[in-house]
Amino acid sequence: MGQTSKEIYVDPKKMIISRTDLKGIIEYANKDFMDISGYSLEELINSPHNIVRHPDMPAVIFRLMWKRIQLSQDIFAIVKNRSKNGNYYWVTTKFDIRRNPLDNKVTGYIAYRQGADKKLVSEITELYNELLLIENASGIDASEKYLIGFLETKNMTYDQYIDHIVGKGGLFKSFFKKMASAFGN
Repeated sequence: MGQTSKEIYVDPKKMIISRTDLKGIIEYANKDFMDISGYSLEELINSPHNIVRHPDMPAVIFRLMWKRIQLSQDIFAIVKNRSKNGNYYWVTTKFDIRRNPLDNKVTGYIAYRQGADKKLVSEITELYNELLLIENASGIDASEKYLIGFLETKNMTYDQYIDHIVGKGGLFKSFFKKMASAFGN
């Protein structure tokens, strides 16, 4: 882009919400998502959700998220996104599974996001930088093996590691519970 990107402050009280189909195509985006990303509703609807993917994010994290949600498993993640103008913002994200109320089949996904705390960002950035270096040198499979080794040395699962750095429960988890409740999940 030729310009230095700047971090966008995301008010942790904001509820950034999007809904996608099974392939990650955006079907709904709330005003907070539009305001922070810089995209209009028309630009977001029917676009792949990776429209906001920042190149600093390791692909292995998205692989993990997709594996989990496709198995109907919720997942929390810390994600760096890119706005339309090239600036970036950090969010904590929780994904929920959308189901047809008649036959219980999975119909898509809802992502609930809030601004990530600076402490979380500094903690996760070192790991993400290592994963990205490995991906660029040796591919996503090597990055995944490194992530597994990293978690094994901590004797933690991915979920336990995220819980460890964000704190079990607290405002983070209660925020997402309230959002899911408000949107019927």
